[in-house]
Amino acid sequence: MESDPVVAEVRAVREQLAARLGFRLHDIVKEAQRQDAAGDRKVVRLPPRRPFSAAVGANKPEPHAGSNGGSNPAVTQSR
Repeated sequence: MESDPVVAEVRAVREQLAARLGFRLHDIVKEAQRQDAAGDRKVVRLPPRRPFSAAVGANKPEPHAGSNGGSNPAVTQSR
């Protein structure tokens, strides 16, 4: 598989940052949060999405393939 130069650069920068911070996850997260706060990007907060089943109004799961609602015409019960 060919090496993507962009991926290689991102991984190298990530490795350098982690090494500079002693590979301490807490410090890496704090640094990322500090850089985010110092940036000028606008953060967009969207409302939570409704689950798909609620969006289409289907509250019960679909029956399994070949199912006919639990009755099996091949099986007869005698009373």
